[in-house]
This record gives sequence, structure tokens and C-alpha cells, in this order.
Amino acid sequence: MSEEVMTIREMCDAFDVTPRTLRFYESKELLFPIREGQKRLFTRRDRARLKLILRGKRFGFSLEDIRQLLDLYAMGDQQKTQLAETLKLARQRHQEMIAQRDELGQAIVELGEQIELVERELSGSDPETSAA
Repeated sequence: MSEEVMTIREMCDAFDVTPRTLRFYESKELLFPIREGQKRLFTRRDRARLKLILRGKRFGFSLEDIRQLLDLYAMGDQQKTQLAETLKLARQRHQEMIAQRDELGQAIVELGEQIELVERELSGSDPETSAA
């Protein structure tokens, strides 16, 4: 394996993704492997982009958000625009995740209460049904 390029199999092994995933990202113009006949060779740039794509997906960014952030890399301002936009999106996503966590926490509490209610009902120890 050359340090400069990796095959699709090497990329899959290195990043724990499927060939289909890599072809999908290529079709969405997020990765740009070198084509040699049927063979795809991924450069260091592709590897860096894939690492950012996977991180963005893990954080819940859309592919369009990820594409826009990756496209800002080429602006030539030492990535200041890219970093500023990334920070803006990251703050927004962080707030969304906190809200989702809070909603999930409340749903967990409510579901637990419902489970306890049904368990009491089934065991016949519900105070309301015993008193009647």
C-alpha cells in the first residue's frame, strides 16, 4: 500500500465503511478518487474528507451541510471561513442534541411511570382498584 493512495478495500478497512458507502459519497461529490479503469484510488485528501464526513454524520449533520463545509476548505483564507461556519453549525447542532436529550429524558420518565402503572394493575396491587 502506498502512503499516497489507498484502494477501496484499504479505505473500507481503515474507516470501517462499506464499498457501497464510499461509492455513495463519491456519487454525492464528497469524495474524488482517482479512477484507473475500474479501480478507485483514494488520496490523502479523500481520507481527510472521509474522516470529516463520518464525524459530521455521527454528529447528525446533513450531507449538504457537510458538503458546504468541505467546499469552504478551498477558499484560501487558512480555513477561517470553514472554521467559523463549522462552529456556527456545531453550536446549532449541539443545541438540537440537548433538546432531543431533554425530550428523550422526559419520555423515559413517562414510559417508566406507565410501566409501573401497568405492572401494578396486572398484579392487582393498584390502590385505586383495591379500594373499589
